[in-house]
This record gives sequence, C-alpha cells and structure tokens, in this order.
Amino acid sequence: MSRLLLMRHGMAGFANGLEDFERPLADAGRQEAAQAGDWIREHVGDVDTVLCSTSTRTRETLDATGLLAPTRFLDEIYEAETGDLLEAIRSVDDAETVLLLGHAPGTPDLATGLASDDSDQDAVDRLNTGFPTAAIAVLEVDGPWSDLAEGTARLIDVITSH
Repeated sequence: MSRLLLMRHGMAGFANGLEDFERPLADAGRQEAAQAGDWIREHVGDVDTVLCSTSTRTRETLDATGLLAPTRFLDEIYEAETGDLLEAIRSVDDAETVLLLGHAPGTPDLATGLASDDSDQDAVDRLNTGFPTAAIAVLEVDGPWSDLAEGTARLIDVITSH
C-alpha cells in the first residue's frame, strides 16, 4: 500500500505588485509549513518523492517543511486542474510515499475525486468543509501510480491544523 499526500501551500503574503505566481509566503505561512513538515515526519514518516509547483509560495512551503526527498518542480501544477495533477502523479515510478505540493482548487478537488467509497467518512467530511493553507489530505493507494484513477484511493485523513 502506497501513500499519497496532497498538500496546499502555506499562507501567502500580499502581492505588493507581484504576479500571483511570484507571491511569497507570509510569516504565518512559514509557521504553517514547518508544522506540516513536523506532522508528516511524526505521522507518515519518510517521503520518497515530492512533486511541487514552481510558484514561489510552494517552493518556500517545501523549504519550510524541512522535508528532504527527491523533488520534481513542475510548472503544470500551478493553476492545474485535477487531470493535470493526476498525470503528474501517474508519472512517478518507484515511490512508497509521494507528496504533491500545490494549490487550491486543484489539490483539494483531486483529493475529492480520488477518494473511494470506502474512505474514512470523518476525513471526507473535513475535506468537504474546506482545505485551508497547509492542509494535507492523506490517501492510501493500492497498485502502481500509473493506474491511479478517480475513486481508486482511500482517503484516510485530512489535516487542517498541525
């Protein structure tokens, strides 16, 4: 059984004339990300592969988590729809635990779409009430990443405060 972590970036700062893509993390976002990294280390363990948007705030979020894993920075995660995110995950070869670090609405929409009927109902309810900055959806995946499709992963947890 493999694990997929779908995480939204930490709270971004004000644009101050910057394009959305270039918005940095706010101080609160750095704190959120550090706490998310601590939570992952304590409850999930090692991450084998990270797929990260190339936006400034997602790169800074990854940095602040302190997670050390081989990372692919992908332009297509920024403003991605669920199909694009799913394709990025399907391209992973050999990894037990994958972290995708992206944005809303694509990241929480993907968690909703992947969740099978046997998902944890409390986790589904938390996902349906919102996916704030630095939230993490934890899914179990049976089979190779290349076979991942809608309704084929078991949503086991949604963490919205660390």
